[in-house]
Amino acid sequence: MADHDDLTADSAPPWDEEPAERDENTADIFGAPPPAPAAAPAPRAAPVVADTPPDSGAAYTVLARKYRPRNFEDLIGQEAMVRTLANAFSSGRIAHAFMLTGVRGVGKTTTARLLARALNYETETVHQPSVDLTVDGFHCKSIIEGRHMDVLELDAASRTKVDEMRELLDGVRYAPVEARYKVYIIDEVHMLSTAAFNALLKTLEEPPPHAKFIFATTEIRKVPVTILSRTQRFDLRRVEPDVLVKHFDRIAAKEGARVDADGLALIARAAEGSVRDGLSLLDQAIVQAERGATVSAAVVRDMLGLADRGQTIALFEAVMGGKPSDALEGFRALWGFGADPVVVMLDLLDHCHGAAVAKALGPDALTLPREQAARLAAIGAHTSAGTLSRLWQMLLKAHDEVRRAPDAMAATEMALIRLC
Repeated sequence: MADHDDLTADSAPPWDEEPAERDENTADIFGAPPPAPAAAPAPRAAPVVADTPPDSGAAYTVLARKYRPRNFEDLIGQEAMVRTLANAFSSGRIAHAFMLTGVRGVGKTTTARLLARALNYETETVHQPSVDLTVDGFHCKSIIEGRHMDVLELDAASRTKVDEMRELLDGVRYAPVEARYKVYIIDEVHMLSTAAFNALLKTLEEPPPHAKFIFATTEIRKVPVTILSRTQRFDLRRVEPDVLVKHFDRIAAKEGARVDADGLALIARAAEGSVRDGLSLLDQAIVQAERGATVSAAVVRDMLGLADRGQTIALFEAVMGGKPSDALEGFRALWGFGADPVVVMLDLLDHCHGAAVAKALGPDALTLPREQAARLAAIGAHTSAGTLSRLWQMLLKAHDEVRRAPDAMAATEMALIRLC
């Protein structure tokens, strides 16, 4: 009855009453969405930090792959081959088979891929083979990525048997699907068996007009003469050290790294004409110093395990002066710095050769800093050619002894005493 007494005539019905203020911390029984929050202030922009290191989780691409040439102009040190190919393509005298040979890392496989692009180059305005690859054609991207169905890149090391070669050659007679030519790139072709080479002979002698073959090898002497006579051969040259130094300097600048000029010269010397070897060493040298710091020549020398060239020239001077005590003390100092005795003997051989060349052609013929070239030229000027020739023979024998000896340090010291 108390509830009925509360409903008086003067009181307003419950449905007309003002709703109670809702507690924002309580959930609605019927699941109504919570009220929209007040607009938050716009977040402040994070400050931009210069030289932010790359994401450590991202996959790193080594320099040798990152800076692989994308056109013929990027091939350093191979101007003669590029000029010959450009003339052949412009005149329409394109061979059906190419043989690329040279030491490792000079660009054989890269040139083969560029040739495959050039043979099948096509744009909206160009409808013939061209060595001008500055603008990507219709087929260039898929050829670079290795997924073009008309360009087959094979490794002869994994397809040495004659049955595999016959299976490959069975598809030569069929026309290409998309491109102008069906291109077969066979790397390390010298590893094919004799029977596989014989199976290849007939196709190379009378190839269909739509098929092109590109072979690459580091062992040209292992390729049969019958194969060589059916191909157009290109010998890719070792890249000169001064060309390598300029190339490495450009790449280091692009990577935001600083390497001392003498350090780049050491890397170019250790690369022995191979661009890929040099880029791998440059990749290793860049991380030898803190970010933004310059990698010194001493750091590169320690990384390569090389002796200081100035100290080895001083050692050579002691040998040529007949001073065994100075020679032994100089070598022991190099040994204390961690120099390899075999490398020291190689440096002495290099200095003997440099002195002989400077005697015949002058110090400007040496690819060395001016002061070091002058020191070797002075040795050559005061030594007869016969003496330098005999010294070369003795150093060759000493190098072989040091390499084979159970105690390389003792063998080197005995060789130095004999030389003095």
